[in-house]
Amino acid sequence: MDKKYIIGIDEGSQSAKVTIFDVEGHVICEDRAALKPYNLPQPGYVEHPDDDWWDAICKGAKKCMEKFEGNAEEIIGIGLCTIRCCRAYLKKDGTLAQPAMSWMDVRVSQPYKHTNPEVAYIVASSGYITHRLTGECKDTVANYEYGWPVDVDNWKWSDDPEAYKATGMPREMLFELVMPGDILGYVTKEAAEATGLPEGVPVVATSNDKAVEGLGTGCMGDTTACISLGTYTTAMMEGKENLKGTSYAWPKFSCVPNKYFYDSNGIRRGMWTISWFREVLGDSYIKMAEEQGMSAEELLSVEAEKVPAGSDGLMTVLEWLAPVDARYKKGIMIGFDGRHTRGHIYRSLLEAVAMTLKKHVDDMCNEIHVSLEKLIITGGGSNSDLFMQILADVFNLPTVRNEVNGAAGMGSAICAAVAAGIYESFEEAVEKMVRYKDTFDPDPKNVALYEKMLPIYSSITGYTDEVLKKSYEIFK
Repeated sequence: MDKKYIIGIDEGSQSAKVTIFDVEGHVICEDRAALKPYNLPQPGYVEHPDDDWWDAICKGAKKCMEKFEGNAEEIIGIGLCTIRCCRAYLKKDGTLAQPAMSWMDVRVSQPYKHTNPEVAYIVASSGYITHRLTGECKDTVANYEYGWPVDVDNWKWSDDPEAYKATGMPREMLFELVMPGDILGYVTKEAAEATGLPEGVPVVATSNDKAVEGLGTGCMGDTTACISLGTYTTAMMEGKENLKGTSYAWPKFSCVPNKYFYDSNGIRRGMWTISWFREVLGDSYIKMAEEQGMSAEELLSVEAEKVPAGSDGLMTVLEWLAPVDARYKKGIMIGFDGRHTRGHIYRSLLEAVAMTLKKHVDDMCNEIHVSLEKLIITGGGSNSDLFMQILADVFNLPTVRNEVNGAAGMGSAICAAVAAGIYESFEEAVEKMVRYKDTFDPDPKNVALYEKMLPIYSSITGYTDEVLKKSYEIFK
């Protein structure tokens, strides 16, 4: 009997990941290609150099396909997921008219101004990659929200002329929108040559990257939340409606058509801070870890496991990237004394992520009047047993991780499986393809300590903001 395979593409802030699954959700092979460091041409501008989005997918896909030992003719679909809240300006032929903008670029939250005569189309990252793969001027509606003239209630471009005036985006400069699970187009000959992907395979629409991750973790129902440990770190849960006027629960398009996903407030450059600390330690530490058969993060975890919960009073505020409306904010480490080591700093960073998210998730749940019974963790940080236990203790909830860590790739594959008719619904696909790996139960002793620590931690910026406002005038 012939086997069937599905490809999930997940292009995030730091790399493009390509995974081939069977239809039961088992990973057959995978690979990735790193994105280049951002260009920062002036304050507030964060650009992807050259044709980095496309080049990384080409490299990652080629490496993955070289590993694939099955029959390429049995690949039945490609689910495409790319980073949300980005923007690209395209020429008439679909190539970039200027460098693509990261979600961290201030311009993505501003109305479009037509200053470059070469610009014919304004698209999200998914629209650009769709065009490169298929030649079609189509994109998923579920990757267009804030800053776009979109009707979120009805999943389409707005019928209100004022929406186009407010965003500066004429309708003729925008791609056709389709629903998650719909076919965007088919891999062209040119794209097949560039990527190694099979020509003619359907490319399937997904959603914004966080909603795709949520689907890939199996986060469904109103008592389960999913935490995505990425460059932008946030919590999500399934929602039933497009909420209005909320402050802590932000409705987003789901990967399931006509449903929504609620985002908590998040941490900008959340898990990037871990990479930052590794780089601060330098090549000598990385080499020392390699000599012991570990990565730098694994060695840091070994050191941090010797540190008690609470890091002996060392607390970190994760403002390594200030919000646009509070540029004075900076990262803080407070509470040092002679006991503190590398392991203390590393554990303090992990605890900062957990405690910041705890506050955000509590705010979200209180606003929508739900109580959680379980957490699902996804992203590279979920590979750490230490971090998983910290999250379980801070949240005082059973905390699980899945067999497949690349949840966005899995979510993309689920969309492709539904589009191919392998499963009749997204719910059936999740049931058949997503499996839990293990569960971390809260440690009552650590739970009690974090409950005392959380109100102290949450109050730090109330004291430090005034100092930072004054120093910002000197060190902008």
